[in-house]
Amino acid sequence: MSDEGRSSVPAAKLLTLGEAAKAIGVSTDTLRRWDAIGRIETTRDGRGRRLVSPTEVERLTGRPSRPEVGSSLSARNRFSGVIRSVEVDGVMALVELDANGQTVVAAITRDSVEELGLAPGVHATAAVKATSIMIQRDPEHDR
Repeated sequence: MSDEGRSSVPAAKLLTLGEAAKAIGVSTDTLRRWDAIGRIETTRDGRGRRLVSPTEVERLTGRPSRPEVGSSLSARNRFSGVIRSVEVDGVMALVELDANGQTVVAAITRDSVEELGLAPGVHATAAVKATSIMIQRDPEHDR
């Protein structure tokens, strides 16, 4: 049943019923029914709207929530390093970043290079967001 009192979780961290439903993969009507039978613990805000804590979502999905990315960018795969080269050709540029001995090359716009002030020796971070990542075996290491 709903907890009509104040929650110990800060209001900014609580999820609306719609956000919780989306995270769990059920409808808001299902969450209302679960609340009525005590399957989910909710609290209410000053307007009477149900709110759900992230720990309740974790409990119901059986998977922990991902850690915050720490910035306004959604990509979690980040490689910090030093720019080794910038090759500008027309409206595009190739930027090569040395990230702890690993080379990351990004094709970005000339405007981005200029706006960010990218040049060899500048510290930068490559954020990788892709729909797929491919892995290939190294045959010489199979022996």
